[in-house]
Amino acid sequence: MAASFDINDLKRRMAGAVTALKHDLNSLRTGRASANLLDPVEVEAYGATMPLNQVATVSAPESRLLSIQVWDRGMVQAVEKAILKSDLGMTPNTEGQVIRLRVPEMNQQRRQEMVKVAHKYAEQGRVAVRHVRRDGMDLLKKLEKDGHVSEDEAARQSDQVQKATDQTIVEIDQALATKEKEIMQV
Repeated sequence: MAASFDINDLKRRMAGAVTALKHDLNSLRTGRASANLLDPVEVEAYGATMPLNQVATVSAPESRLLSIQVWDRGMVQAVEKAILKSDLGMTPNTEGQVIRLRVPEMNQQRRQEMVKVAHKYAEQGRVAVRHVRRDGMDLLKKLEKDGHVSEDEAARQSDQVQKATDQTIVEIDQALATKEKEIMQV
């Protein structure tokens, strides 16, 4: 029964929290054009809600310009509407099936707001990692109580869980610091 505790599974779940955080951080606007800026945009298409990248190709031909090539001419208005509804602060400029978005310069106040959002995302990541840690510790306590693992083995496994947690939190903090530096660059 001791095999039911798997430190690698906990590490995988913690890595998933880091991956989700990095995805969220990539969608934050930094003043530079990036196709990731449009990741949160959902388009009403063909009777369903779809990510923008499933109805169009997004590219960044210039540092302050995003180009969206809509595949189906009938979807251009739906894509425009989704961009406006997404609260990105950018107005679409449409020419046929191509939509262009100018990425405006960010002022200092907006940068500080973005940093706060980044900190919020990082805290959500830390909370997710702590939940995984709690699940692992609870399982160890249960296995020890049921007699499937010795007290020494449970303590050793608990140390491994704590080390994995600490390592993952450091990774989250590094990702946050990198994004904060990127946002605050003038």
